[in-house]
Amino acid sequence: MHTRVTGIVIEDDRILLLDQDTDGPRSYSLPGGKVEDGETLEQALIREMREETGVDVEVGRLLYLCDNVAAHVVHITFEARRVGGQVGAITEGADTRPIREVAFVPLGDLPGLGFSEKFVKLCRDGFPDFGSYMGPKSAIGL
Repeated sequence: MHTRVTGIVIEDDRILLLDQDTDGPRSYSLPGGKVEDGETLEQALIREMREETGVDVEVGRLLYLCDNVAAHVVHITFEARRVGGQVGAITEGADTRPIREVAFVPLGDLPGLGFSEKFVKLCRDGFPDFGSYMGPKSAIGL
């Protein structure tokens, strides 16, 4: 298994997402990626957020850990706060799948983009069980 970090940045009831091809049915996803050798989780998330969104972040609370057994991935998701950068100023070629758009999407629009109501509720409620191992990604509605 390899480790993947993702960041959840929520501002004014909107969440920062990427529009790109994924392994699943959704084209929108949380920014993040693989932790490279020699990186801490925090360093990896800061690098991935900068490369994929153009946003500089401060890493906050650990929100959840979950498994994607079929893909041999452990997902570790953190709360993140924007501290600089420019939305959409991505690092070209840093990601193997082209990024079509980086946007703050209203939480209410997420079900229409393939996110579950459960995930929307977790975002709105501030992830009340933050820091927990949640099992498979489906347990958080992803």
